[in-house]
Amino acid sequence: MTAVTAATTVDNPEAPQGMRKNGKQWHTPRKAFRPTSGLTSYAEREKRRQSMAVVKAKEKEMKEEKEAERQQRVQKIKDRRAAKEEKERYAKMAEKMHKKRVERLKRKEKRNKLINS
Repeated sequence: MTAVTAATTVDNPEAPQGMRKNGKQWHTPRKAFRPTSGLTSYAEREKRRQSMAVVKAKEKEMKEEKEAERQQRVQKIKDRRAAKEEKERYAKMAEKMHKKRVERLKRKEKRNKLINS
């Protein structure tokens, strides 16, 4: 007889929970209201997660490509500005110095740039 009572207590999912705070022990305990639980199967959720991961990877790749193009444009603008400044500097030097000397300085600076880089 003790084996039968032990089996029934283990199988009973509603074990006594103690006294209720509001004192209404005659009410049955309720579970949380979750209207979306059990509507989709695990396989469907997993499939949706995988498809979302693929979409996110594609979006990330597209964003990286867009950022790379933007960086190229920025670098092109910077290079153009540097060349313009250098040209203006040589023009300013040409006002004060002889043309041949400016040409020699240009060649010398180009050699130094090649050595340093």
